Amino acid sequence: MTRPVEEPTTSPATYPRLLHVDNLRTALTVLVVIHHAALGYSNVPGWYYVEPPTDSSATLLDVLLVLNQAFFMGAFFLISALFVPGSYDRKGPRRFVGERLLRLGVPLVLWLLVLRPLATIGRYIEARDAAAQHGTDLPYWQFYLLSFNPGPMWFVGVLLVFSALYVAWRRLAGEGRDESGPATGQAPGAVAIAGFVIGLALVTYLWRIAVPMDFRLPGLPTPAYLPQYAALFVVGLIATRRGWPAGLSGTAGRAGFATAAVAAVSIVLLLASAGDAVLGQGTWPSLVMALCEQALAVGLILGLLVLFRERLAHQGRGRRNLSAHAYTVYVTHPLVLVALGYALSDVQAPAAVKFALLAVLGVPLCWVMAFGVRALPGASKVL
Repeated sequence: MTRPVEEPTTSPATYPRLLHVDNLRTALTVLVVIHHAALGYSNVPGWYYVEPPTDSSATLLDVLLVLNQAFFMGAFFLISALFVPGSYDRKGPRRFVGERLLRLGVPLVLWLLVLRPLATIGRYIEARDAAAQHGTDLPYWQFYLLSFNPGPMWFVGVLLVFSALYVAWRRLAGEGRDESGPATGQAPGAVAIAGFVIGLALVTYLWRIAVPMDFRLPGLPTPAYLPQYAALFVVGLIATRRGWPAGLSGTAGRAGFATAAVAAVSIVLLLASAGDAVLGQGTWPSLVMALCEQALAVGLILGLLVLFRERLAHQGRGRRNLSAHAYTVYVTHPLVLVALGYALSDVQAPAAVKFALLAVLGVPLCWVMAFGVRALPGASKVL
């Protein structure tokens, strides 16, 4: 989740503003809100407001979550990386690091100290009352530590680490400012892309022998996907240097969508037939799952980049405002979804229907809240 790149200047190192990437980032932010809206009514644990499902429609939400998880955060890492080399070249290492700490570190601390307590107050009251029934006290600080997780801000923390590693690599490699600007070369062909997918799938399969898909780490709720996150971040760094986004053909985009569709169907069939065997630990289904996930991720990213470049490469006032507030939505959306979840708690409806209602109400309200937050003094410098 990076800030939109600055307007072009006359510098030879200019990196053109990628409006279609800004618009894609906004769409992915909507997908984040939808993903977390689905979590609360699914069979997958891990959200601040949860209603145990009482009907089979929750299984549809489980499938949505699995398919979405296979690609959307990897797409965020790739998009974020597209802006990193140009930002480093313009600002130099010291200013680049300082602005990263401001834009990533400050919201992370704000989330941990202010927003997370607000998002978890309902769960704390429930846990405190349950402890009181057993004759024990549960102070908030104890609840905070025992239930610690950074929520969706894990992405910001990992992005901060990746950015620091990039700075270290540039310094160790002896690379200063690059005045050449981005190349306009041809994007990789089908063979290279297929090779990348297969290679990443094998690495993911081996990684999941030790870190299966149901494994959780404090501060990183989806460590099984870490190879994908790192690989796509690196691809984004290389892609912006070599001008790959501009070189992607319409055929590549259509092929990407077709591949992703086949991969999505394969994942659903695999989940239905293999069950927990897809999670990892060296099973054959986990190998197939890793391959299908990477094919889905790469295919969708290719398709979306081409689609947005060809059809959504412009910004009027509306899209520009949506894009400018997307990062704030990412940081603050749990508060909106949790509040709406409690407000809708008495509504009797199937899990899928309640999810749809929460998503329809939550997405616009998240942007309304973001507009208010960024209007606060100094907020736009951080968010």
